[in-house]
Amino acid sequence: MASSKPDGQATASRKSEFRSQKPKPESRDESELLTVPDGWKEPAFSKEDNPRGLLEESSFATLFPKYREAYLKECWPLVQKALSEHHVNATLDLIEGSMTVCTTKKTFDPYIIIRARDLIKLLARSVSFEQAVRILQDDVACDIIKIGSLVRNKERFVKRRQRLIGPKGSTLKALELLTNCYIMVQGNTVSAIGPFSGLKEVRKVVLDTMKNIHPIYNIKTLMIKRELAKDSELRSQSWERFLPQFKHKNVNKRKEPKKKTVKKEYTPFPPPQPESQIDKELATGEYFLKASQKKRQKMEAIKAKQAEALSRRQEERNKAFIPPKEKPVVKPKEASTETKIDVAAIKEKVKKAKSKKLGALTAEEVKLKMEADEKKKKKKK
Repeated sequence: MASSKPDGQATASRKSEFRSQKPKPESRDESELLTVPDGWKEPAFSKEDNPRGLLEESSFATLFPKYREAYLKECWPLVQKALSEHHVNATLDLIEGSMTVCTTKKTFDPYIIIRARDLIKLLARSVSFEQAVRILQDDVACDIIKIGSLVRNKERFVKRRQRLIGPKGSTLKALELLTNCYIMVQGNTVSAIGPFSGLKEVRKVVLDTMKNIHPIYNIKTLMIKRELAKDSELRSQSWERFLPQFKHKNVNKRKEPKKKTVKKEYTPFPPPQPESQIDKELATGEYFLKASQKKRQKMEAIKAKQAEALSRRQEERNKAFIPPKEKPVVKPKEASTETKIDVAAIKEKVKKAKSKKLGALTAEEVKLKMEADEKKKKKKK
């Protein structure tokens, strides 16, 4: 018993020494701990990580449309070869129109069956084998977006889907370059393959397009984000001040009704009660007449209306026989044959013409010119 005390004290002293020898954590910046260094990749999952393999077999199956049968027949050996590298079996059933993938005893990666399931889903959605096989890589994911139920009207749905593709596929190509994803629009689905960050942006753009927001707005935002990501200082800051804010414009204005109902002023008193037929007859005195007298009055009123209509019709017929009013004939004024000739004026004109020569100056103009020349000579002296 006495020897146990010193042993306990010795172990306690060793523990305290071990604690004091532990290296203290270095003071590092939080930004360095949060950011991932460039070019870093998670090490691939190998057989050493799971030497015993999987406990049970798991399988997935998916149907494919009839038009994909010919292509799948051709590329199926390549699909089997790609999956056999990861110890996954693949079977193609052309009678049922289905593809099945299942794990084997040699399969060591538990997540590879999920990637194999995504591969056959992409092949069923018209994605080519060269692009679909990329899903087996660790840093690549896929997203199949269902757009068929987002728009009720068939014509509107086709227009919006075409808007996503763009003229000659230009919009889709721009989106692929900005998100680093492969995008395939087929029927009622949009298949995308690429990094997780890119898939998130693709889903947003596709859903916004089906909600009648043009993809060019999202493409502009992505271009600005791409430029901002290059700046190391702006990475940790909010980008809201740089991103454009597009206001929704309602182009289709509400049509105004042709008949506008004007609200009357409110009055607490009810409207006056309209007069009945008996009241009107009492006012005119018809109520007290006999049935024969009433009948005679009605016949007289009908005959008066008929006579008025007949006279109006006769007037309209007679209008065609009434000649139009002619304009009064104006007699043309007789031209005066006598013309007065002023002989004296003609003689004066002839005299002036004789005195003038073609291009020559008049006598008065010559005198004035002579005087001006003399003045110039005097000034020079």
